Amino acid sequence: MYTVSSRDGTRIAYERAGSGPTVILIDAAGHFRANSALGGLADRLAKDFTVVRYDRRGRGDSTDTPPYAPHREVEDVAALIDVSGGSAALYGFSSGCLVALHASAAGLPVRHLVLMEPPIEPGSPEGTAAQREFTAHLSARSGADAVEFFLAGIGIPDDVLAGMRGTAHWDAMVSVASTLVYDSMLSEATDADLLRRVRTHTLVLDSTGSSDDLTGMAATAAALLPNATARSLPGEWHGVPADTLAPAVSAFLSGPTVESGAGSVGQTG
Repeated sequence: MYTVSSRDGTRIAYERAGSGPTVILIDAAGHFRANSALGGLADRLAKDFTVVRYDRRGRGDSTDTPPYAPHREVEDVAALIDVSGGSAALYGFSSGCLVALHASAAGLPVRHLVLMEPPIEPGSPEGTAAQREFTAHLSARSGADAVEFFLAGIGIPDDVLAGMRGTAHWDAMVSVASTLVYDSMLSEATDADLLRRVRTHTLVLDSTGSSDDLTGMAATAAALLPNATARSLPGEWHGVPADTLAPAVSAFLSGPTVESGAGSVGQTG
């Protein structure tokens, strides 16, 4: 494990493996290196890339510096890019996609973006107000109550939620429950205008086993991003097996950094 200091002094813990161009993996809400769905993908990508995994601020071995703001997470990514040679590709999973999008929109030296089912819902003032209300209610909760409220609020199916309670994964999420409001604040700060400012060549992925809300949000993101390709991969709800996911990600990261025909969106199976 290594650490790097972000601009505000927060210590960001990370690890790296493999060799080649750098790709930074960004975890979802409530996830960190010791409680992550990205391990299998990291192992496979490390055959061709230098893979950096890190604990987002306030999670795992990383510290935190209040007050939170989305641009602080951009500064964390900037510190990781700087210590990794000055440029990197970013892979985001779920709300980790929002960090990646903010980083690219801010002008960080990002070669490629890969977004796995980004939770993008830019829309009406009513929707924005509802997200702010959700953030307010979430910030008033703690521990398991916050985890339950957050997961139910973002649409986790009841049967999936029931299977999570009492597991090691659940307990790990409870341990970082105070950071869940960060992801809600990121959602508030992610609108259509921000996506249109992202010029990075982007691959937006979804799983054929996911629900319509998740695949619909992925399609919305792909339509708004100026240089995006959309692709559906065979998988389960909100996830694709690493053996299927890694070749698709690797092929994209090995391709050109600029897609001809800005604004074109492709769809492949």
